[in-house]
Amino acid sequence: MTDSFAVNKANWDERAVLHAASPDYGLARFAADPAHLSGVVRFDRPRLGDLTGLRGVHLQCHLGTDTVSLSRLGAAMTGLDFSGAALAEARRLASAAAADIDFHEANVYDAVDVLGAGRFDLVYTGIGALCWLPSAARWAAVVAGLLRPGGRLFIREGHPMLWAHDEGANPAVLRYPYFEHAEPLVFDDPETYVAVDRPIEHGLTHSRNHSLGEIITALLDHGLTLTAFTEHDSVPWNGWPGQMVRDEDTGEWRLKDTPSRLAASYTLQAVKTG
Repeated sequence: MTDSFAVNKANWDERAVLHAASPDYGLARFAADPAHLSGVVRFDRPRLGDLTGLRGVHLQCHLGTDTVSLSRLGAAMTGLDFSGAALAEARRLASAAAADIDFHEANVYDAVDVLGAGRFDLVYTGIGALCWLPSAARWAAVVAGLLRPGGRLFIREGHPMLWAHDEGANPAVLRYPYFEHAEPLVFDDPETYVAVDRPIEHGLTHSRNHSLGEIITALLDHGLTLTAFTEHDSVPWNGWPGQMVRDEDTGEWRLKDTPSRLAASYTLQAVKTG
């Protein structure tokens, strides 16, 4: 487990600098337009509801684009990530966007020790986060530990059905585990999911899938009650290159041919009941 986090940290430290300069992240728009929201938060705006005055924490916050967006919707936000390079970019973004956000560098599994138990009304996890964690159950324990009674988890994530496919095949084929697996999937890929000006040198990553049943059961086991669950036929990046098209209105990608064949992402909400 430690090796996986170390391997992934080297990858994300490098990605952070490249992502911050990418036009796809569009960091300058946050400073130019005080009402600008990230595409991910904008997509789920109807489901997020009124965040005014809520104490929120964004786990695995990366560059902080979603964190700043949630702050603009009225939440008092904290961000946590294991990449110091990503947090340096996130702090610059928050400063430029005039957003008062408290950022912390830590492994997500250490979040309760770093931030304190029962402090938050909202735990938010953005898309493309859970695949970097070995255990859904341990993650759910962290979520439960951070939330006050009655507090809410909000997660938008890539669907495990999407992660189980080999996107490099045309058409994409089922290749990888759908269910959680002890040993990581090991990839060495010089590319990332946005346009960047050079290949990634630290391309080695360790990832794992977690089934919907495993994620939901982990939350139930740790005292949360599922309150909403929606599956989507779209995802914010080109998940199957050559087989997806971009919706210009939402910025989301879905299959060109019969998009209803693929659950590409989901939005899940749960409340801590105990």
